[in-house]
Amino acid sequence: MRIGELAEATGATVRALRYYEEQGLLHAERSPSGQRVYSPDAVEQVRWVRMLLANGLPSRAIAKLRRCRSADEVTPEQRAVIREEHARIEAEYRRVAATKDRFEAMLSFIGDDPGRAG
Repeated sequence: MRIGELAEATGATVRALRYYEEQGLLHAERSPSGQRVYSPDAVEQVRWVRMLLANGLPSRAIAKLRRCRSADEVTPEQRAVIREEHARIEAEYRRVAATKDRFEAMLSFIGDDPGRAG
């Protein structure tokens, strides 16, 4: 698939896809005319990259994880990145959950149903 098709399939911009490629997060073959051509699994790769970026992982960490294809191939450096980012996200999740609990208590206190929007 071409870059515009990949952008449409993933919601990413063409500019973002080019950036992902520059950072080693995505790979494209080149057609004889020089256009980028992506394999069908690029859609899932872009979704994975976007999710990790949205959760605060730097592109250099994502590039290291991209090479993980099987458990046998995981390097000590990749294991360290996975552990570090898991711990960071877990801590963030706990902070957000504590804030959510506090707001639910406040809503109950003022007589609003925490499950009701608006």
